[in-house]
Amino acid sequence: MKRLPSWAKKTLGPLGALHEMKSILRKRNLHTVCESARCPNIGECFSKPTATFLILGDVCTRKCRFCSVDKKAHPLAVDTDEPMNIAITAKELGLKHVVVTSVTRDDLPDGGAGQFALTIKAIRDNISSILIEVLTPDFRGDEGALAVVLEARPDIFNHNLETVPSLYSLVRPQADYVRSLEVLKRSKAAGIITKSGIMVGLGETPSEVREVLKDLKAAGVDAVTIGQYLRPTRESLEVREYIEPEVFKEYEEFGKSLGLRHVYSGPFVRSSYNAEKLIDELNHP
Repeated sequence: MKRLPSWAKKTLGPLGALHEMKSILRKRNLHTVCESARCPNIGECFSKPTATFLILGDVCTRKCRFCSVDKKAHPLAVDTDEPMNIAITAKELGLKHVVVTSVTRDDLPDGGAGQFALTIKAIRDNISSILIEVLTPDFRGDEGALAVVLEARPDIFNHNLETVPSLYSLVRPQADYVRSLEVLKRSKAAGIITKSGIMVGLGETPSEVREVLKDLKAAGVDAVTIGQYLRPTRESLEVREYIEPEVFKEYEEFGKSLGLRHVYSGPFVRSSYNAEKLIDELNHP
């Protein structure tokens, strides 16, 4: 097992803010990916406060080996109160930028696309000035399901490639690299700011990372996040390599040299980490 370097360690942050945010979420039966995926930034983000809401329950129908979200239990029934509860909570917290993601729900006819659309509408109906970012699954390549989300007009559409093509069978065996790129292309064609992210440290090579960045640029993606994979549970894949901070900087510079408008790269960078800063950077490069 690789030893965790000092620069890859992060303190939890103020526990009071952490417990307060969890209390607000639990009283409305809401989930966050921050908790379910055991994100190392949870203390920092919950103290801002900000959170990435996880809709459609906290049980996933896929078996991705990098993620700690529950894959063994039976998926929950769709909660019809969830969109409004998220809107009310976002308003109570005074959020100006809200991120909505979900577990993958291959058991649902639309993959959960309708719940995304209802959540976007509920937030907009209750907070007129808020920016809404969604981080969606691939909906099994269903163009109609994807269109439901795009027609709801989120401000930012995010779908993560997660890793390089050669590692898909190991890291996310039920996904498809080309299918995910097509999701991103369709989002950009709809005129929406489009975003994607990958993890490093799973055994990829630097040249493979650069090729992914080229593919994302060709797909029209505006923003890319690159972060260190950290093993969340003993059942998850082991870390193959801890990437040095200067390599993250090199990836960022390479992505920008391709013409990607925003590249956020560093050990603790996650798809939704400091997401509120994206619009500012795109508007003021």
